[in-house]
Amino acid sequence: DYFYKRQDEFWKQEAMQKLPALKRVTNMLVCGEDLGMVPSCVPDVMQQLGLLSLEIQRMPKDSQRQFFHPNDAPYLSVVTPSTHDMSTIRGWWEEDRDAIQQFYNKELGQWGEAPFFCEAWINKAIVLQHLYSPAMWSVFQLQDLLGMDETLRRENPNDERINIPANPQHYWRYRMQMTLEQLMEATNFNESFAQSIQVSGR
Repeated sequence: DYFYKRQDEFWKQEAMQKLPALKRVTNMLVCGEDLGMVPSCVPDVMQQLGLLSLEIQRMPKDSQRQFFHPNDAPYLSVVTPSTHDMSTIRGWWEEDRDAIQQFYNKELGQWGEAPFFCEAWINKAIVLQHLYSPAMWSVFQLQDLLGMDETLRRENPNDERINIPANPQHYWRYRMQMTLEQLMEATNFNESFAQSIQVSGR
């Protein structure tokens, strides 16, 4: 109550004083990480100042929803299926069976039981949801893009994770499993993804 209600107007005044000054000294596009427990004034301040919000599919800001659909993103936002502090699409698929079943039926519109592993077509369907989002930016981890191709992705999805914030022993050890030259030679993957980008209008 002290931080999230009684101080709300104070945070808003501070933001409206400091953030415009920060925007004036750069021509970079400013994005805000407005996830988790933030003061209620944050969305309004960000909208007034034209700051992009961060929208993550499995971290909905609406407490009444289990998932956020990229199609519901505002234009001034960045959508992504995962971040460096989260499991990748494939890793997440194996974490919570009940949640995945709900996602498979309701968010992907599929009937029946969800596959135990995140098959390439599922990974691609999630990426496409984000590409077709009305958000200004659709951003992906490399691992989530490679997950669309059975021949390019790692065998074990847990090896794709960059960071586990709750585990100090889990350092940032992810390394791309191929050279850039090898990735450039993956013609089928590159042409298919380029076509998806073009068709989505990005």
